[in-house]
Amino acid sequence: MNATANPQIFSGRQTGLTTALMLNFLWINVSEVWRYFAIIRPLLLETFPGQAGIAPVTLPIALSWALWDGLLILAATQYYAMHLRAYGHSGLQVVLSATAFTITVFGLLWLAVVNMGLAPSLFLWRALPLAWLERVIAALITLWAMRPKSP
Repeated sequence: MNATANPQIFSGRQTGLTTALMLNFLWINVSEVWRYFAIIRPLLLETFPGQAGIAPVTLPIALSWALWDGLLILAATQYYAMHLRAYGHSGLQVVLSATAFTITVFGLLWLAVVNMGLAPSLFLWRALPLAWLERVIAALITLWAMRPKSP
């Protein structure tokens, strides 16, 4: 069945997903930028004092982070929407979907970065819990936006 065959199904689900994407765009961008400047960048500068090219703030770097955030927002919101549709709209499912996404994306990323010696192991204990909290809030936003609407 396509969207033109049953516009009611299309409009309800797509409107919720669009709302979730827009709200998560705002939330995740603010959270990612805050976490980088408040936690990640200072920790990198402390770990690699005086080393050139560590955590620079330049236009190319900002653009690469914008791409990262865009992909993160699309992937996370779609994942939460699919998870909630499949397993139900509940707080437990929000936590489970956020945990699975955090471990898959951020857990693998930070584990690889730490294993390559590009960041201290302290990153895992500072960055990962904040990433998880950010994911839980994004999943809650998706839950709210995708909640079943009463007629």
